[in-house]
Amino acid sequence: MREAALSGGGKMGKANIWKGAVAGLVGGLVASYVMNEYQALVTKLTEGNKVPGAQSDDPATVVVGQKISEKLFGHELTTREKKAADPIVHYATGAISGMFYGIVAEKAPRSSFGIGLPFGTSVWAIIDEVMVPALGLSKSSLEYPLSNHAYALSSHLVYGVTTDIVRKGVRKLL
Repeated sequence: MREAALSGGGKMGKANIWKGAVAGLVGGLVASYVMNEYQALVTKLTEGNKVPGAQSDDPATVVVGQKISEKLFGHELTTREKKAADPIVHYATGAISGMFYGIVAEKAPRSSFGIGLPFGTSVWAIIDEVMVPALGLSKSSLEYPLSNHAYALSSHLVYGVTTDIVRKGVRKLL
């Protein structure tokens, strides 16, 4: 049987995709919350001034919620529904990204090096910088100032580290 070092604590055990998926999903959910809190703190520290990286248009999470609602239900979201769609899409994206990370870390433990910093950077680069603009959910990444990218990257570094720490802890319990 193939043995894999589970990232975290040096504990040895069999790789288990389902346990990795669950641990990553939980890590991604917790990290999505922590990322929101980080962004709220940055907003507070800037005394309510426009936060670098904040958009004047609807965020991509709201645009995704709107598109899903229109395609599946033929319904345009109300302002209240848009407020609900934002965290739903954000947490779903965070959970799915974390679940993917948990599976990859389970099968290739070395991929989880760097306490989640490479993971957070990858999520930022792939989703924020490439996919969101490519899907027409925001303007081109080149149209935003460097401060937007720095704010988004710092938020995703917080997300990546938190996902990794929580994933390792949950995985030890499973």
